[in-house]
Amino acid sequence: MSEFDVIIVGGGIAGASLGAEVAGTRRTLLVEAEDQCGYHATGRSAAFYLESYGGPDVAKLTLASHDFLAGHGFLRVRGDLHLTRDELPELPPSVESRVVERAELERLLPGIRPQWRRALLEPTCADIDVAALHGAYLRKFRGEGGTVATRSRLIRARRSGNGWTIELEDGSEIRAPILVNAAGAWADKVAEASGVAPLGIVPLRRTMVQLRVGRFGLKDLPLVDAADGSFYFKGEGDNSVWLTPHDEIPSEPCDAAPEEIDVALAIDRFEQVVDWPVETVERSWAGLRTFAPDRLPVYGFDRDAPGFFWCAGQGGFGIQTSPAGAKLAAGLLLEDAPAKMVAHIDPAVYSPGRFG
Repeated sequence: MSEFDVIIVGGGIAGASLGAEVAGTRRTLLVEAEDQCGYHATGRSAAFYLESYGGPDVAKLTLASHDFLAGHGFLRVRGDLHLTRDELPELPPSVESRVVERAELERLLPGIRPQWRRALLEPTCADIDVAALHGAYLRKFRGEGGTVATRSRLIRARRSGNGWTIELEDGSEIRAPILVNAAGAWADKVAEASGVAPLGIVPLRRTMVQLRVGRFGLKDLPLVDAADGSFYFKGEGDNSVWLTPHDEIPSEPCDAAPEEIDVALAIDRFEQVVDWPVETVERSWAGLRTFAPDRLPVYGFDRDAPGFFWCAGQGGFGIQTSPAGAKLAAGLLLEDAPAKMVAHIDPAVYSPGRFG
């Protein structure tokens, strides 16, 4: 039986970033059920860095992550227009923004329909190069001595002695004192397979559509979203956009796929914003974003299962918060003093013990 100090279940952004932080001091194995790490939510994200997203306790992690993401070239700034027909949205006080009235809105977003009167511009919004960021975490993990095992689905885990014995789908067993649940949409399933009470982490399906439209010069336009949360879209190419109806449809953990009605809904909402002719749907896809009941991430040891560590529930903000989230989680896992990046953040806010 192979033995490690830490076994991380899940090779997406959560598991890879945490693994990159702990592999230098602990013998760490990352087990991934699929053929490649990041196949599900991480690999399907239209990720952008948006400081206002997720509320004040998520914003703390986002802001703490900025210098790492920008300093390593993972961000491409484009700004975000929060559109409204009437009242402007309220953003966390730490987020830079300014009001955009109709005349300027027409310059920033040519072809916008008349019912959209105003917007808040969040200038720090940026695209994130997700593949590069995820790849950098995996390279650091391996470079620090970590081991990645793909096609290694956890079937069950049991607490024995002072550690965990994990049985994989191929019948092999591995052992470690610490078992990390970074399984994304499967987080509660992994907990149940380990005899640990689930936390109520729910996968929600999000639909994305790439359209080719009869308007050019779109690549560098701001991200555009509705203040009421009913859509967002952004220029992807010179005459193509990525859009979503911002759906959150409860789902079982699965290889998510878009449904025709949700693709149609996305297009309908898009056509209510701008007069750009829709030429064709170039592709569509779906991913699962997982949320804890209070929509905050979960970092920390389970209160009732010694050595079982939660790194889950990152919702749609897991990529933009991954540098700070990984530092915070690593400090808790290693029982070290908090890293400078997150020293000002109270980890109790994200503890699994908050669910009682």
